[in-house]
Amino acid sequence: MTDHQFIAAALAEDIGSGDYSTLASIDSSSRGKAILKIKEAGILAGVSLAKQIFHFLEPETNIIINKKDGDPVSIGDIAFEVEAKVHTILQAERLVLNCMQRMSGIATLTHQYVEKIKNYPTKILDTRKTTPLFRQYEKEAVRMGGGSNHRMGLYDMIMLKDNHIDFCGGIEKAILKTKKYLDEQKLNLKIEVETRNIEDVKKALSTGVVDRIMLDNYSPSDLKAAVSLIDGKCESEASGGITLDNIEDYAKSGVDYISVGAIIHHAVSLDLSLKAQLV
Repeated sequence: MTDHQFIAAALAEDIGSGDYSTLASIDSSSRGKAILKIKEAGILAGVSLAKQIFHFLEPETNIIINKKDGDPVSIGDIAFEVEAKVHTILQAERLVLNCMQRMSGIATLTHQYVEKIKNYPTKILDTRKTTPLFRQYEKEAVRMGGGSNHRMGLYDMIMLKDNHIDFCGGIEKAILKTKKYLDEQKLNLKIEVETRNIEDVKKALSTGVVDRIMLDNYSPSDLKAAVSLIDGKCESEASGGITLDNIEDYAKSGVDYISVGAIIHHAVSLDLSLKAQLV
């Protein structure tokens, strides 16, 4: 979905047959100003999308940007000032706030995880545990918070998880069958496989075709042993049961990536408001 398609669909959902509150009380030719005010400290995200929303409704909208995507913000900061028709400001208000609050919450939580392991080479990854149709913006927010993106969907990377392996009849069979399929279809996709124990890691490595091994729900000590066994033969990724309190213990293993679904699905929206600027 393009930005234009998303904005059009989101505005259609909200405005429906008409913004009657605005139509009833504000003259259509009235112009006004508003400010995006920060009410909670964190990492700002969604400024670029907000700008597109205003310009979708009124291309001549004037926006003065004071804080960029990815900037740290404090209570009382003004992220941007907007000047447009009052109808434009009021119709865009809720969509702008919904998107920016959600994205800023994700960027803020991601930043907290990234800061916890800043002294290690391990990178924080997101997952596909996202809001339907809003995934591209949630993953963009992860990047703004200093994290990295895992695959966008089912189409841009192979991930053989426990259910794939069990349905296929074993980890080695699933990997080799997948490699054969990719070669036949001439698809240049990386192969990642989920493992549940050291024995699974040995089996995955024996195929010689895996690009990344996911170490799912390993203890920090078992993770260290698995990373040592992998020894750079492919990438390694830890996942499952990892929190802000224990993430450093996992990063100490030397694992390449740690995927944390919580940076998206447990993020709390950052408090922002769009206020009329009265002259």
